Amino acid sequence: MLPLAGLMVLDFSQYLAGPSAALRLADMGARVIKVERPEGGDGSRRLSLRNQWVGEDSLLFHTINRGKESFTADLKDPQALALVKTLIAQADVVIENFRPGVMDKIGLGFDAVKTLNPRLVYASVTGYGTRGPWAKKAGQDLLIQAMSGLTWLNGDRDQPPTPFALSVADSLAGAHLVEGILACLIRRGKTQQGGRVEISLMESLLSLQFEVLTTWLNDGHQPPRRCAKNNAHAWLSAPYGIYQTADGYLALAMGSLADLAAVFGSDKLAAYRDPTSGFRCRDAIKAIIAECLMQNSTGHWLTLLWQRGFWAAEVYDWKTLYASEGFRALEMTQCVHLPQGKDITLLRSPLRFNGVRPEIGRPAPRLGADTARISAHMQLKGAGE
Repeated sequence: MLPLAGLMVLDFSQYLAGPSAALRLADMGARVIKVERPEGGDGSRRLSLRNQWVGEDSLLFHTINRGKESFTADLKDPQALALVKTLIAQADVVIENFRPGVMDKIGLGFDAVKTLNPRLVYASVTGYGTRGPWAKKAGQDLLIQAMSGLTWLNGDRDQPPTPFALSVADSLAGAHLVEGILACLIRRGKTQQGGRVEISLMESLLSLQFEVLTTWLNDGHQPPRRCAKNNAHAWLSAPYGIYQTADGYLALAMGSLADLAAVFGSDKLAAYRDPTSGFRCRDAIKAIIAECLMQNSTGHWLTLLWQRGFWAAEVYDWKTLYASEGFRALEMTQCVHLPQGKDITLLRSPLRFNGVRPEIGRPAPRLGADTARISAHMQLKGAGE
C-alpha cells in the first residue's frame, strides 16, 4: 500500500509546477483528478518538445500527467461550478496555479472552499508570491531564473549570464509544494483541520541559492568574479570544475591539490603558491590542471584519481548514461501502454517505499475522459445523501 492511497487530489493547475506536484502525489498513491477547461484543457497538452505527439496530446503532457484522471468543467457555468464544489467537499488536496485572486473571483478561493471542507489542504503556486509589486506578473521559468540571480552564477567569466537548460524553477517549486502539502496532511492527522500552503517560483530559486545568498547576506560581499574557465561554484576554490581531457570531459570536485599534482606528475602545480588568497588564484590553478588533463584520456585520469580517493567523475551524455550498468540498476524508466497500441517510455518516481519503486502504468488521460463517470458518481452520491 502506497503512503497516500485513499487520498483524492484535485489538480486545477497546468503546464509544469502544479502538475508536477500532483504527479508526485500520484506516485505516492493518491488519486489525482485534473480539473480542466472543456476547450483545450491544460495548456501543456499542446506544448511539444521536438514535435513529439502521443495521439492528440504532446509527449510532454504525458510525462507530467501519467496516471491522472481528467474532469472537464466550465467554471463560469453555475451548474458545472456546483459539481466542482461537490468534488472539493470530498477532496483531500486542491492544487492551483492561477494568478493571485483568480480562484477567489471564481468562488473557489481558500476562504470559500474551507467552509465546504474544513479538512482540505489547499496548495497554490505563483510566480512571485501574492504580495508586492511583482505579485501580478506571470511566472515564467527563464525570466525568474534571470531575476533570481541564478543565471549570474553560471558560465565562465567571458560568457553572459547563463540559464540552466531545464525548467528548474517550475520543477523545484513543484517539489517544494509537495513538501508543504505533506506537512499539512500530517498536521491534519493530529488536528482534523486542513490548511493552506503557498510557494512561488521565485522563492524556490532563492531557497536553492541558500549557500551563496546567506554568505552574501552576512558579509555584504559579492562572490569573486566567475572563473575565466571551468567555472562551477561561486565560492569553492580550485580544482572544482569540469575539464576537457584527450577524449572527453572530467569533473573534479574535492581533493588535495598536492595529490592532484602527484597524479599529474606536475612540478608546476606542486610548486604553485598563491601570495594573496585562494580565490584570486583559482584561474591560475585551473589553467595548470586543464593543461595536464589534456595530455591523456578520461579513463586514464579517473583510474589514478580514484586510487588516491579523489572525488572525480566522467561527464556523460544521455546515451552513455542510459547504457551504463549503474543507470540500469536504478530502474528509473517504465513502459506505458497507450490505447492506440503504441508504447511510450517515461521516467518513474525517484522514491522507493519499503524497497519498492512506485510504478503507474496508466498514461495521461484524454481531455475529459473521466467527466461522465465522475459526474454520475457525484449525482448518485448526492441522491443517496
